[in-house]
Amino acid sequence: MFRSKAFDLLKPIASMSRQPNLAYKFIHPAIASHGYRCHRRSVDYRQSYKTCPGSAGGRTVSAPQTKVMAEELPGVLILDIGGTHGVLENLAALLKKHFRLITMKEFLENKKEMSKKIQSVFVFERRPTIDQELLESLPNLKVIGNSGVGVDHLDLKMISNFGVKVTNTPHAVADPTADIGMALMLASARRLVEGCQTAVSPDTKYFPVDCLGVEVTRATLGIIGMGSIGYRVAQRARAFDMRILYHNRNRRKEEEEAVGAHYCEKMEDLLQQSDFVMLVVNLTPETHKLIGKKELGLMKPTATLVNISRGAVIDQDALVEALQNKVIRAAALDVTYPEPLPRDHPLLKLNNIIITPHIGTATVQATCMMAEEAIANMLAVLKGQPIPSEVFPK
Repeated sequence: MFRSKAFDLLKPIASMSRQPNLAYKFIHPAIASHGYRCHRRSVDYRQSYKTCPGSAGGRTVSAPQTKVMAEELPGVLILDIGGTHGVLENLAALLKKHFRLITMKEFLENKKEMSKKIQSVFVFERRPTIDQELLESLPNLKVIGNSGVGVDHLDLKMISNFGVKVTNTPHAVADPTADIGMALMLASARRLVEGCQTAVSPDTKYFPVDCLGVEVTRATLGIIGMGSIGYRVAQRARAFDMRILYHNRNRRKEEEEAVGAHYCEKMEDLLQQSDFVMLVVNLTPETHKLIGKKELGLMKPTATLVNISRGAVIDQDALVEALQNKVIRAAALDVTYPEPLPRDHPLLKLNNIIITPHIGTATVQATCMMAEEAIANMLAVLKGQPIPSEVFPK
């Protein structure tokens, strides 16, 4: 797993201190009432505990100094600790400060006793699976704390029917996801993957002079979805002197003025003008296959499609056809459907595409911050306090 390797390699990373980000003024006001203060990536609960060594800002989060036996702590269900799909050990240590950790194996081996103790579920990398059978077996469950912003893997309406709240971690994911969007755009534009392969190949005798990319500086970027991630993408694009267009359900005048973006009420107008189109939307019934054959046909033949949202936002069959027939220049995806793609999928055979393994938030700092934000959310629910980041069914 990329995250596990990252933590092993970067455990000694020095703490970093940075200036507050202007965009953090949009943080939900309920966070302040819960004592959760973000200074760039700094968190301060009115209780204190130390975060993972790699946390940006070297943040320290406070916890009560009174000793509490693990048996007295509220139970939180997790899939496992470590292994292929389990919660990283660094994050498990954070959870243990406030919860008694109960793995799925422990729960299944002693359902009668454990079901009474579990008041929350920590969902990490979309696991454990939350279905009706699990919800029916947890009579005291009050909250599901999702690590990450996307909740398309959770049936919000069904969960709500059980009287259980769902939370996510939007503040932790915005910067690293925007970073990966810019990285994909730059890598595709300048053909970095292809260039690296040429440079390291044992068969290379000379560097080709026709390995030409396209420039990002002063190009037109179309952002579909101007939420917190889309806004941060626009901030970064401004540094490249890019012309920034955006399409969103609602016009965001304050944000567009801050970054000099231009609003496109119709997505079609954005597609026709953009050199790079970046998808930064949540996966909903409305955004499922938002980009299909028609939309790809509206794009410039020199344009690049970048997806950092969810794989199902694109009709992948239509994308394969568009890339094969040079309807668009290239694509760069951090997400696909499914993940990973079957090894014989036609997208994997194309040379004008870059695919990364959904690593938008795979940094030491972001992973720790997501856990901290999830902890704050779950504790708020259990204590009857304002919830920083609650997700409601539509």
